[in-house]
Amino acid sequence: MTLDTAVLRFAGFVVLTSVLLSIYVHPWWIALAAFAGLNMIQASFTGFCPAAMIFKKLGVRPGNAFN
Repeated sequence: MTLDTAVLRFAGFVVLTSVLLSIYVHPWWIALAAFAGLNMIQASFTGFCPAAMIFKKLGVRPGNAFN
């Protein structure tokens, strides 16, 4: 698994978890999905992604997007 796929899988997991929590627990959990979406947008412009930094420290090998 590369860093790119790890970040995308993690973002997808956060969004889907947020949607499920907003359905079954409280509607305000949708804010977590909004935060994840905004983070993905800013990462596409700046290249700065906190999740990528964490995965890199955990030893996930680099991909093409987050060098």
